[in-house]
Amino acid sequence: MEKLITILGPTASGKTSLAASLAANLHHEGKEAEILSADSRQVYRGMDIGTGKDLADYTVDGYQVPYHLIDICEAGTKYNLFQYQQDFFDAYNNIIGGGGVPILCGGTGLYIEAVLKGYHLSPVPQNQALRESLEGKSLEELTTMLAALKEQTGSTMHNKTDVDSCQRAIRAIEIETYNLQHPMPLRELPAIDSVVFGVQIDRNLRREKITQRLRARINDGLVEEIQGLLQRGIKPEDLIYYGLEYKYVTEYVLGRTTREEMFEGLQIAIHQFAKRQMTWFRGMERRGFNIHWIEATLPMEEKVHAIKEIAYGR
Repeated sequence: MEKLITILGPTASGKTSLAASLAANLHHEGKEAEILSADSRQVYRGMDIGTGKDLADYTVDGYQVPYHLIDICEAGTKYNLFQYQQDFFDAYNNIIGGGGVPILCGGTGLYIEAVLKGYHLSPVPQNQALRESLEGKSLEELTTMLAALKEQTGSTMHNKTDVDSCQRAIRAIEIETYNLQHPMPLRELPAIDSVVFGVQIDRNLRREKITQRLRARINDGLVEEIQGLLQRGIKPEDLIYYGLEYKYVTEYVLGRTTREEMFEGLQIAIHQFAKRQMTWFRGMERRGFNIHWIEATLPMEEKVHAIKEIAYGR
């Protein structure tokens, strides 16, 4: 059975194109590789530009690389880590059952860590009384409450990457409160042995690429995408819940900010997000993961060769 290869990295590091190039290279060698996405927002249908699906990246020299865990639920719903684990294991087992090579690729560190370590989570029901008691509190107050709960549970979930609005913070408090009241063993799902690679990109180059990509996404119809989602009847607060592009552009579309304020605020937020992603990945290393870092600026063939040399010894 082929070992899982994991490729992680911050936003704008080029990890998806690397994973697809690796899969295409293995295909030409007679190995059928398939990509499992580890992105908490690319699961939503119709949220394409804002989540950076870049589906064209999955076609390499005319070969369409198979991918999973993208476009699997409706925009406006609230997909979670528990659901991701179940969907990941279904897709992963199908790939290895068919003799394929699974490649896990993404930037949501919590999702990656949860499936590799085999965290066992339960679906947490809504606690209406708790929600009502938290209503009106600021994000700063909610973040402080969440930190205190995490100390009690010993949780590594819900870092600042994932909790950037009051709605998300309340849901995180709801989950941590439930886990505190209903403790359970952490590992009832199997841990997965994986060779983990990280795409390392210089901070200044990353900032430059983030700004360029944001401009391109706005020019390619990001505002229109979000207008269309609102016209479909998705509530503004549900789009704001998804954070980053969906938060800032929705507020712009609603007339709460100017276009310049939207661009500047979003640009800063994405830079901060990328920094927090790297903080999570460094934390994974402290928690025992061996991440083989590959320089983003290397030619693609060199990056693919480096992965194959470490993963397969060739």
